[in-house]
Amino acid sequence: MRLAVRSVVALLSISALLFGLAGRFDWTAGWWFLSILTATCILGVPWLARHDPDLMHERMSKPTDAVPKWDRLVIAVYRWLILAMFVTAALDAGRYRWSRMPLAPQIVGGVALAVSFVVIWRVIAVNHYAAAYARLQPDRGQSVVQSGPYRVVRHPMYTAIVAFVFGTVLLLGSWLALVFAGLIAVLFVIRTRLEDRMLATGLDGYRAYTSRVTSRLIPGVW
Repeated sequence: MRLAVRSVVALLSISALLFGLAGRFDWTAGWWFLSILTATCILGVPWLARHDPDLMHERMSKPTDAVPKWDRLVIAVYRWLILAMFVTAALDAGRYRWSRMPLAPQIVGGVALAVSFVVIWRVIAVNHYAAAYARLQPDRGQSVVQSGPYRVVRHPMYTAIVAFVFGTVLLLGSWLALVFAGLIAVLFVIRTRLEDRMLATGLDGYRAYTSRVTSRLIPGVW
């Protein structure tokens, strides 16, 4: 119930932010984005509650002392950047219509957005330790996860988040908001490096895993 309430509040907040700053309700791209986001919440929240309630509780919990300071900073910066991304997209594509984006990249953005949620679901399905904050989890019996998308890249959740932000700004039709999507991508590259270092030194078997799966975010690239 708590997760459902949070999801509803988040959806209403994003809706008010986007359409409030756009100053109009006839923004088709905005409705498409909210439709995909709403469908994901309707399907995902009950599924997570049934599939792994312990992980749901972990993801909803406040950060503990076990969360390193660098990740608290990363999450704080991420929240400000994604807020700036939504604000820019709403003002750019929604209100002032500075950007003139063709339909094709908007369709690509919608597909990327949908795929990002599929990857996130798959990650949660196979990784019982997919906490919202980066930390070592001996209290939860953490072990190295090597199935599902983890056979391809070491941080598929972050890959999905990068796809989410780029998919969002393309679907909304804002070239200017791509700047913030790019900054978020850089931020998660940094987070990936720091988390890799933490796991390599604190999680048994992770070094061996990195020798088998060499790609961090993009298969065959990095």
